[in-house]
Amino acid sequence: MIREALVKDSARIAEIEVMSSRFAYKGIVPDDYLFKDLTVENRVSVYEYWIGEKRFELYVYEDPDSGFIKGMMGIGRCEDEDKLNAFELHFIYVDPDYLREGIGSEMLQFFEQKGRERGFEEFVIWVLEENELGKSFYEKHNYSLDGKDKIFKRWNKREIRYVRS
Repeated sequence: MIREALVKDSARIAEIEVMSSRFAYKGIVPDDYLFKDLTVENRVSVYEYWIGEKRFELYVYEDPDSGFIKGMMGIGRCEDEDKLNAFELHFIYVDPDYLREGIGSEMLQFFEQKGRERGFEEFVIWVLEENELGKSFYEKHNYSLDGKDKIFKRWNKREIRYVRS
């Protein structure tokens, strides 16, 4: 079940981001960042703020049987100057222990459904260029590169833009 994130979910959301980042970005992002700077403790307050201030629409995937949160995502209007009429998946993370269970696909479908409900017909996702796992996931779901790139400042890494219409 996908539901809106609550402030009380912040610690679990932070935990999922940290574990997922360490899994997906190992060898891409420096270990110092992944294992020293990126901590659950540092990220909890970020999510508490984002949920409280509605910075992003934050959603969690909660297992319907156990009630355990296994994934999270942030969605909303695209902020790219050339895509102001698009809906963006700002971030999505699934706990690595629950990969390949269809959670990411279900969350991606939810994201697109929310966008369509608001009248959007184009969807945008930025992916680290070296993130082969992420790129293959989005390509499997009919997203394609549109030739745009930018530098993700926190890690000084190139991101590439995927779109789906």
